[in-house]
Amino acid sequence: MTFTVTSDSFKDGDYLHQDHVLSADFNFGCAGGNRSPHLRWSGAPEGTKSFAVTCYDPDAPTGSGFWHWVMVNIPPSVGELALDAGNPKGGKLPSGALLTRTDYGTAAYGGPCPPKGDHPHRYIFTVHAVGVEKLDATADTSAAVIGFQLHFKALARATIMGLYKH
Repeated sequence: MTFTVTSDSFKDGDYLHQDHVLSADFNFGCAGGNRSPHLRWSGAPEGTKSFAVTCYDPDAPTGSGFWHWVMVNIPPSVGELALDAGNPKGGKLPSGALLTRTDYGTAAYGGPCPPKGDHPHRYIFTVHAVGVEKLDATADTSAAVIGFQLHFKALARATIMGLYKH
């Protein structure tokens, strides 16, 4: 069985709905709902002991891309994240899961908000099947450090990509 991820919020390669775009509260010039999209995955390899979810924009004009969402230590019994699960105050975070710091500086989902007039940016949502129960992380652990750990501890990855242009 192949490890795959799908979403009820968008299809692979489609534009993300305004509901998932960064809210005006962040003062980046966007006015979306800032709700993380629904994700569902299946086919994780044998030996999976937890999952991690990331959202990364490789097109951000930073020289290093931009991390929009990092959730780790998702129990292996979980195969789906509800709409807005990336909101730490929303009550939809799976028990035991941990949100860690994004490039917005917060441990929460932060939606797309590319520079106005820039080309469409790619938002790559990745579910990582992890071979350990817990990554060594706190809410303040950077996305780069999480990425380093996942490089060595992920057994498989499944991705779905959304687009957004401001």
